[in-house]
Amino acid sequence: MTIVAAVDRSERASNVVDEAAALARAFDEPVHVVHALTRSEFLDLGITSAQAEEPKDMNEIREAASEMAAEAVSDIDVPYETVGLVGGPVEEVVRYADERDARYIVVSPRRRSKTGKVLFGSVAQSILLNATTPVVSTIE
Repeated sequence: MTIVAAVDRSERASNVVDEAAALARAFDEPVHVVHALTRSEFLDLGITSAQAEEPKDMNEIREAASEMAAEAVSDIDVPYETVGLVGGPVEEVVRYADERDARYIVVSPRRRSKTGKVLFGSVAQSILLNATTPVVSTIE
């Protein structure tokens, strides 16, 4: 089993990793820090062109996503690995957690107004609603 820390590129990401590390210590599990790169993100990075149906090198994109996950890791004292996923964050994180029989998924939602939540939803909320794995949410 693993503890999956689903991170983005926000300041909240380090809180997700810290909470995942605390759970990892409690359950003697490793942490997998994951970041999913969407098509728009890898277009912004210039890894592929907007006209291309598929990126030129999926391994290059996974590596870029893994490096982004590594940016969220500061100084944790548990075994961990960083993992780059390609695709929609909700689907990819849930699929990854299921495939690894994860004990927990740790996420951090953005703070929004009630109207903002209704209109835009959130990745963290969607993970919570779609995951079969227990989800832990950190609070800023």
